[in-house]
Amino acid sequence: MRVTSEYYGRYQAPLDGGPLPLDGNMDLIKAVTNYFEVTDGFEISIRSDVPAGSGLGGSSTMIVSMIGAMANWLDVDMSKTEMAALAYHLEREVIGLGGGKQDQYAAVFGGFNSLKIDRNGVNVLPARISPDIIYELQCRSVMCFTGTTHDSAAIIDTQVKSYKEGKNDLALDHSKDIAVRLRSALRHGEIDVVGNLLAESWEYKKKFSDKVSNPVLDNFYNTAIKAGAIGGKVSGAGGGGFMYFVTDYDKKSNVSKALAKAGATISEFNFEPEGVVSWRSKA
Repeated sequence: MRVTSEYYGRYQAPLDGGPLPLDGNMDLIKAVTNYFEVTDGFEISIRSDVPAGSGLGGSSTMIVSMIGAMANWLDVDMSKTEMAALAYHLEREVIGLGGGKQDQYAAVFGGFNSLKIDRNGVNVLPARISPDIIYELQCRSVMCFTGTTHDSAAIIDTQVKSYKEGKNDLALDHSKDIAVRLRSALRHGEIDVVGNLLAESWEYKKKFSDKVSNPVLDNFYNTAIKAGAIGGKVSGAGGGGFMYFVTDYDKKSNVSKALAKAGATISEFNFEPEGVVSWRSKA
């Protein structure tokens, strides 16, 4: 098996027909092929638009894409819930990468959802936002790459330590409340409120751990606010990667230019309504 990727390098698997070793080299791919018991030779090409450690859930999206492709290729019937649960199991429990369940379910289901996660499992609650509101949000959104990546597992470890020491309980509770309020604001098309809630969320997120923000991220955030952003936050665990902002309706260009001048890279993106999709080429 040969695997190539813009960001994940190249791997030549042994040809003994057995399970591939999880040794830190292409483990996301190997965990999926091992699960499906793929032993015949095949070639797969993988491409990612963002680097590892970007805070956009790239590793979870990668493993979800692999599961979708393998299930299609091998004619294995899997529901979206089954794919998300398998992605979590392979990434967090088999490979041992730190993190929660939100990235896998977001990648599988797409769109705007609330995730209710407890000891009984994960309940995906679609927000059912009208297209007009999504278009408005898209037109008032700015996302930028800060030029640095992070080790999300290491940052999460510091958050867990703070939680066990009782240092971030209040911030975690407030963040959960903000998520509920943000869902309501989106459903009612209150984009300014969404921006304000992101600003509030960012302040609480920084209390999760002292590794969430740093002078570079603080500078980008303050630059965006001064240029007309209502609010925003760093994506993922924090410490680097991408930042997302909601702007005043006529200030998106100003915010983008100001961030670029400060050294960030503006990234064009679209909200994905479908989640994971696989198909067979007719070529």
